[in-house]
Amino acid sequence: MKQALTIAGSDSGGGAGIQADLKTFHAHGVFGLSVITSVTAQNTQEVRAACDLSEEIVRAQISAVFDDFEIAAVKTGMLSSREIVEAVADELIVRNGQPIVVDPVMISTSGFSLLKDDAIQCITDRLLPLATLVTPNLYEAELLSDKKIKTREDAGFAARKIADLGMCAVLVKGGHLAGAAVDVLWDGACETIFERERIDTENTHGTGCTLSSAIAANFALGYGLCDAIDRAKNYITEAIRHGLDIGKGSGPTNHFYFLDCAEP
Repeated sequence: MKQALTIAGSDSGGGAGIQADLKTFHAHGVFGLSVITSVTAQNTQEVRAACDLSEEIVRAQISAVFDDFEIAAVKTGMLSSREIVEAVADELIVRNGQPIVVDPVMISTSGFSLLKDDAIQCITDRLLPLATLVTPNLYEAELLSDKKIKTREDAGFAARKIADLGMCAVLVKGGHLAGAAVDVLWDGACETIFERERIDTENTHGTGCTLSSAIAANFALGYGLCDAIDRAKNYITEAIRHGLDIGKGSGPTNHFYFLDCAEP
């Protein structure tokens, strides 16, 4: 069984972060391993608090899983401090070989900052050069590219600028643009558009985490860049379509929607 690793923060509400990543891996038939970087107190309405783990325990977790498992892909999510980013980069660079999906988590939907200012440059300098693919949302892409994004063309321009920072492929997620759900990929040579229908729902908590971990799962299964993204887009579209109306805020996507649709 293929194995994939997520290095990210924990979501006590279960819809995003480590919890969403592990559910997504399992839904793809991939065994999920985890390195927890931070613990958050959150639900479908808000992030109330966050506490970083020490860089020593982050390093120890990475070492422990790599020493025992054959990891076929890695996904990073919430790496909230410069010290944690450096620890993760230090550990991954000596184990280079697996595809690495970097989801540069910076702020929650409710507006809670999940990345300290001094960590942003560290992600650019240390983590992007290790990445196979970076998956920023519009806010993150604007911050990394120093470019306002209002159109699909703007997203493509931002993807190119971010790619130049790390010589990696960049998928700018267009979920907050008007119209269809359009993501723009720049792979260093050409631009590819991934377009799906927009699902009219408020239950979208954890969509970014879920998409990036779905791409990592497909990398682990042996799919190439465009196929991995295309399959992940299909998965997240259906997970949103069958989103769970639970909690008092934005409910989570349904990572196992295909079980609900199965015959009894």
